[in-house]
Amino acid sequence: MIRDFVYFKAGTVKETLDLLDKYKDDYKIICGGQSLLILMRQGLVAPANLIDIKKVTELSYIEFDLKTGLKIGAATTHRDIEKSEIIKKHYPILVYMEENIASNQTRNWGTIGGNLCHGDPTGDPGPVFIALNALVKIADKKKERNLLLEDFFVDYFETALQDGELLLEIQIPIIAPLTAVAYEKFNIIQNDQGIVSAAVSITLTKDGDSCKDARIVLGGAASKPLRIKEAEQILMGKKLTDSLLKKAGEKASELADPVSDIHASETYRRYLAEVLTKRMVKKAWEQALTYMKR
Repeated sequence: MIRDFVYFKAGTVKETLDLLDKYKDDYKIICGGQSLLILMRQGLVAPANLIDIKKVTELSYIEFDLKTGLKIGAATTHRDIEKSEIIKKHYPILVYMEENIASNQTRNWGTIGGNLCHGDPTGDPGPVFIALNALVKIADKKKERNLLLEDFFVDYFETALQDGELLLEIQIPIIAPLTAVAYEKFNIIQNDQGIVSAAVSITLTKDGDSCKDARIVLGGAASKPLRIKEAEQILMGKKLTDSLLKKAGEKASELADPVSDIHASETYRRYLAEVLTKRMVKKAWEQALTYMKR
């Protein structure tokens, strides 16, 4: 049963920040409620004040610039990202990711900011955005700050947002030449949350002979999206070989920190981390090679 609360419907960012500042000791922000309402019904969350920002149109936008990259407002829906021609052209991995999130109904109403702020380590956007080196813009009533998304996630369902702060925007830089990004999640039911997922970005050298840069991020393999920097270093300056893939996959499995639950055991999650890392490194690498021919 949902406990009583005071409901506020904000119309602007300023109004929202004023409310957050006033009620910062006991509030929750709702911008779709796909996850929050479930927690409230279960009695796991019982805010005294509920601040609805669904109608704050200032936070719903998709902007792209060839120099600065992509900016997505926190209240932008998953469906808007999925159907954006700008994103399809410049960041197609985001379209693929969104097409595999839940149902059309969920994507029509759920927002990208709400997903990230929920802090679920099995969520789809976190690993993909981190592989794309994304930042988030955060603000309270007095100031704004930017934070790398990989530092935004702290623990299970916990983020770096402080009392009175609001997520405003996700920022993704221009993808470097000869770079490809691959993402896959393992799940039992199509479009369900992944048991383990892997997002990989590979940048090749100008001759396409070896790896210039790499980002490997796991979802569902720890208490937050987990970047495996040691596995990235294994790839740097190397050519693609089965032995290299094996080493990167083994390192990802070793450094993962999964738990056992009703969906999978710790051992199985480590196995998935290894398999998906190898698969996504190979996929991104081979995709980047095709850019040499364009």
